[in-house]
Amino acid sequence: MAKRRKEKDEEEEKPFKIPKFDEEAFYKREKRNIRATIISFLFGILMALVCFGFWALMGKNDLRWPLVLLVAIANAAFLRVIFMRLNIDLTDFGRKNWFGSYAIYFVTWMIVFIVLVNPPFYDDENPRIEVSILPKMQEFGGNVIIVAKITDNSGIKKADISFSLDDISIPSDNFEYIDNIFRYIHKGLKNLTEEETHNFKISVKDSSGRTAQYEDTFAYSNDTIYLALPEEGSTLKAASDIKFGVKTNVWRVYYTVNDGNEINASKQQDREDFYITSPEYKGWLIGNNITLKVTAVVAYNFENHFLKDKNNNLILDKNGMPIAYWFFNYINDTSSYVFDVADESSIGLNDELVQAPALKARAVSAPGFETILFLISIVGIVLIFKYKKKNRSKKK
Repeated sequence: MAKRRKEKDEEEEKPFKIPKFDEEAFYKREKRNIRATIISFLFGILMALVCFGFWALMGKNDLRWPLVLLVAIANAAFLRVIFMRLNIDLTDFGRKNWFGSYAIYFVTWMIVFIVLVNPPFYDDENPRIEVSILPKMQEFGGNVIIVAKITDNSGIKKADISFSLDDISIPSDNFEYIDNIFRYIHKGLKNLTEEETHNFKISVKDSSGRTAQYEDTFAYSNDTIYLALPEEGSTLKAASDIKFGVKTNVWRVYYTVNDGNEINASKQQDREDFYITSPEYKGWLIGNNITLKVTAVVAYNFENHFLKDKNNNLILDKNGMPIAYWFFNYINDTSSYVFDVADESSIGLNDELVQAPALKARAVSAPGFETILFLISIVGIVLIFKYKKKNRSKKK
C-alpha cells in the first residue's frame, strides 16, 4: 500500500511537459483550410450563375425551385474533385472540414441565387392587381369608389397605370396612386331614370415591359336597397318584422327614425341579402307616423395595408399592433318609408341595440427566405451535435 502511494507521489512530482508545437504543420493546415473556404465560396457563386441560367430558360414553371435546388445539391459533390485538381491536401481533412466547406458553398449559392432572380437583375413576374368596387351596385346619385392594390417586383409609378371607363381613357389627374393603392371616384347622377351599367379597365406596365390588366363593371339601380316587408304605410307593432333587401355585398345596414339616431339591422341567417329589425328598439316613437331612411355601408381592407402618419410610419394601437386601413363607402336609399306606429308600451324600450359586425383586417405573414435560412441553421446545429457525439464515442 505504501509502495503504491510512493509511486503515485513520484508520478505527481514529475514536471508537466508542453507538447512540441509544430508551427510548420499548423500554418500548412490553416493555409489549406483558407484555400478550401475560398474555393467553396467561389464555387457557390459559379453554381448560382449556372442555376440562374436554368431558372431563366425554364420560364414560369412550378418545378423551377425544386430543380435548381436539386442541381445545387448534386453539384456539391464536385467540391472534392475540385480540391483534388487544385492539389488540396485531404489527408487529414475531416468531417468538420467537409461540413464547413459544404455549408459555405450552399449558403453562398443560395444568397447569390436569390439576389440574381430578383430585381434589378431579373423580373419575370407580371404586376399584380387586386380590385374592390365600393359598392358593386349603387343607388341613383351615389358615388362608386374603385380601389386597387397594384404591386410589382420592380415597383409601379402612377405613369405606368392607365384607366378607362366605358372605353374612354381617364386622365391620370382624375385618379390617385399612393403607397401602391389606386383610387378612382365615380360620381353618380341624381337625375337617372333607368338602371345603367358601366365597365372599366385598369392596365399596368412595369419597367421590364410586363403588363397586367383588370376589367369589371358596376351598376346603378333605384332599388339597390328596397323594402321587402311589410308594405309601406302599414301599422307596425313592437313585434312586427321589418325587412330590407340589399342587392350587393355590404358590411353594415342601418336606418334612422325621423332622422334620429342610427339603428343597426341584423342580417337574416338564411338570406344574406336581407336585413331585419323591429320597432322594439330604442329610437322608435310610440303612436306616431314615422319615416324610415335606410343606409348600407361597404368596407374593404387590402392584406397588410395599414394606417401611416405623414412620415410614412405605421400608426399603432394601444397594444402596439398596426391599425388596418379600411376603405368605406355608403349606399343611401333614395326612397324613404312611412309607417304608422301602434300605441304599445313595449315599443322603443329595448336598448340592447344590434352591434355592427366586427371588421376583420386581412393581415398575412408570408414565409420568406428567412424561413429557409432558419431551417438550414437547424439542420446545421443537428449535424454539429451529431458529429461531436460520434467523436466522444470514438474517444471512449
